[in-house]
Amino acid sequence: MRAGQRQALDIYLWSRAAIWVAAIFAFFFFEPNRHPNAGRWDSPRLHDLGYFTDIWARWDSDFFLRIAQNGYDDASAAFHPLYPALIAGLGRVFFGHYILAGLVISLLCCLGSFVLLHHLASKHLDADGARRSVLYLAVFPMALFLQAVYSESLFLLLVLAAFTFAERDRFAAAGLVAGLAILTRATGLALLPALALLAWRHRERPRALAGIALAVPVAAVYPLVLWQQVGDPWAFSDAQDRWHRHLSRAGPFGGVWDGLVAGWRGLEQFVVGHGTHVAGADPMHAAAENVQALAFLFLFLALTVVAWRRLGAAYGLFATISLAIPLSYPSSRWPLLSLPRFGLVIFPLFLALAAVTAGRPRLHTAAVACSALFLGVAVVQWALWQWVA
Repeated sequence: MRAGQRQALDIYLWSRAAIWVAAIFAFFFFEPNRHPNAGRWDSPRLHDLGYFTDIWARWDSDFFLRIAQNGYDDASAAFHPLYPALIAGLGRVFFGHYILAGLVISLLCCLGSFVLLHHLASKHLDADGARRSVLYLAVFPMALFLQAVYSESLFLLLVLAAFTFAERDRFAAAGLVAGLAILTRATGLALLPALALLAWRHRERPRALAGIALAVPVAAVYPLVLWQQVGDPWAFSDAQDRWHRHLSRAGPFGGVWDGLVAGWRGLEQFVVGHGTHVAGADPMHAAAENVQALAFLFLFLALTVVAWRRLGAAYGLFATISLAIPLSYPSSRWPLLSLPRFGLVIFPLFLALAAVTAGRPRLHTAAVACSALFLGVAVVQWALWQWVA
């Protein structure tokens, strides 16, 4: 095993184990503080082999497991099919233990993501920078989703694999993998312009672009599946209404503006005791959520600029469009809903952070300490059914 792979494996093992132990500890130690509505969100599908595995099935996990076991319905049409299809296949191999199947898939994809991230980082940064990139991913506040029954790990692995193939001039493979990424999450579409840019610069431009175009027929499987199962190939577009999302006429600038307004009102709430009004939510909690999301937005935007300048246009373009897609669909209740979790799979951000902290040990220590602190808070929230995204 190469030194870089060994470093990635070491970070993977201790970080996943620490997060798992912390979640179980929080589950039992803070049980009296479990969210009062947890019983309403919970379902029999989220229970399988006991707390050791069940603790990693929350919220959206129910949709993935429902699709894996019973196929699509109108409510679940917003979730792309590749991850639940893998759960369906492996779950049947595991004699109906679908949560276990989802965990195995997520953990294996997480390991592959750490290794590929280190590989890509080593092409743009020195050895220590590559190691720091993996470390920043491992302790990112939303890194708990990399081992949950969520599609983040699979998507991140596919995105990293697509870039790896493209940089090795294997554009047909990159296009096929990009299609699989789109079958995993909508933001997989951000791969197409970035990979097309790499293909455009290749000496055999027509062949390279044709390889990237293979993503289109692969991605077309999604509407075909919806057509076959719910009778509407575009059911995913209406399904976003469940989360109060709408297409902003101003595109991503609409989401940015709404996020700024919500964040400002959140600061008002903290300072003067009023300003945040979200139906069904405690004002101080709503303020904390909106301010936190806005802080992540500022961080992501700054790192996107660094990624574009230090890593190249393809990396910067992928990061930019990956942010633009969710920002173009703000939620009317929480404008930047789930933005921190969406940033988890924008891998150039972690390479950019490693570039910024190069030769700055105090900044590196601060980044790791702050990130790990908020990761701990998020793990406790997750274990207690307190919303975290």
